[in-house]
Amino acid sequence: MADQQDRVILRDIARRAMLERGLMPDFSAAVLAELGKIRSSASTGSTPVRDLRGLLWASIDNNDSLDLDQLIVAEALPADRVKILVAVADVDAIVKDGSAIDDHARHNTTSVYTAAQTFPMLPEDLSTNLTSLNPDNERLSLVVEMVMAADGSIHDSDIYRARVCNHAKLAYGSVAAWLDGTAPAPEAIAAVGGLAENLRLQDKAAHLMKNLRNVHGALTLETVEARPVFEGGTIRDLRAEEPNRATDLIEDFMIAANGVTARYLSSRELPSIRRVVHAPERWDRIVEVAAEHNFTLPPDPDSKALEDFLTNQKAADPVRFPDLSLAVVKLLGAGEYTAELPGDAAAGHFGLAVKDYAHSTAPNRRYTDLITQRLVKAALEGEPSPYSGDELVVVATHCSKQENVANKVERQVAKSAAALLLQSRIGEQFEAIVTGAAAKGTWVRILSVPVEGKLAQGFEGLDVGHRVRAQLISVDVGLGFIDFKRVT
Repeated sequence: MADQQDRVILRDIARRAMLERGLMPDFSAAVLAELGKIRSSASTGSTPVRDLRGLLWASIDNNDSLDLDQLIVAEALPADRVKILVAVADVDAIVKDGSAIDDHARHNTTSVYTAAQTFPMLPEDLSTNLTSLNPDNERLSLVVEMVMAADGSIHDSDIYRARVCNHAKLAYGSVAAWLDGTAPAPEAIAAVGGLAENLRLQDKAAHLMKNLRNVHGALTLETVEARPVFEGGTIRDLRAEEPNRATDLIEDFMIAANGVTARYLSSRELPSIRRVVHAPERWDRIVEVAAEHNFTLPPDPDSKALEDFLTNQKAADPVRFPDLSLAVVKLLGAGEYTAELPGDAAAGHFGLAVKDYAHSTAPNRRYTDLITQRLVKAALEGEPSPYSGDELVVVATHCSKQENVANKVERQVAKSAAALLLQSRIGEQFEAIVTGAAAKGTWVRILSVPVEGKLAQGFEGLDVGHRVRAQLISVDVGLGFIDFKRVT
């Protein structure tokens, strides 16, 4: 057990953190009993289901992802148009509203991904099996079909049910390296005739989509996420993971599919749950950060002007751009879910520069997406909304709250992992950037190791984006505390 010590410590911390914040790390006896009665990937219902199993569907996700929510395929059309199909796992075909499984999902609202263990929203027998779009398995799905024009805009779209089959389970890193020309095609690509050409078409289409959103003010942000590296059960390192062409490809297609889904529900006068990021309240500080880089932003929030600043800085200083991105992300503030009823005006998503945005592409991992799936299926069948407006308001508020709670759990466990790694380095000094400054405290992220901690001493006069030299003075693994003091 000695070689499993760090992993066991972090699992215990994760479970305790979830319970303390009201999340359920375990499935109840009722859920397990219900799960035991599920034998297949469910019925098709009354809506026609197309047979699209022969298309070159493939998934792209993290190396260790087992809950595969979506597949993608593309088709070249005349006049430089591209048809893009996104197949989303039909989770609702198995997980019914009001069931014990659904009640658990409604309570947690999201899978919780911690450093040592994933706590799935749905039982793994579903999320990594019957409701996962696994390779070489026939699955029911909702397909979002989009026709993209040569400028990256979506001209036509539709949503329908279909049977699909994943012909290649791919990972972000190896796909990106192949697209960049720094590595050969992964075996899973080479094994499927025509898949390489299809993925290159997808990459080109995604790039056009992103360029058009950037023109409209979508923000180019590059934050660094750290994942622990274990040897056995002992943490040895924190590895920074940065965006790449494959993550961009998936992100661009999911943004487009989520927009199509929102507009589809609106056009059929059904309510929806939207993902909203309001104009930032701390725009004044973003203006100051830009001024520190000799760039002038207007006094009122303007996503296009901010994107021009970010693009300029990425070109001028790509090495430090993730640190600038992190400061801007913190100042933009968190998003939230809101219920939109027929006739309401959408608030939009400031960071993505899109007006219509409904989370819909990850129903194994997010409860809002499962709700959206049920709304879409009602629209397909010509039925009224399965949820009242008041119900959706309650669900949206609850999902926003629980997502915030889950994020806090993930951050706490990540900090505990970092504390384990750094506990032998107390007294060392690091270059750092201020990532948070409020009455409750000032936080910094050190640059040599992607770790964030509290600046317990010497924080006076500092604000988000400032650079400091910080000395590590203490850690508390159990609480996830990492404390620094400013070195002058």
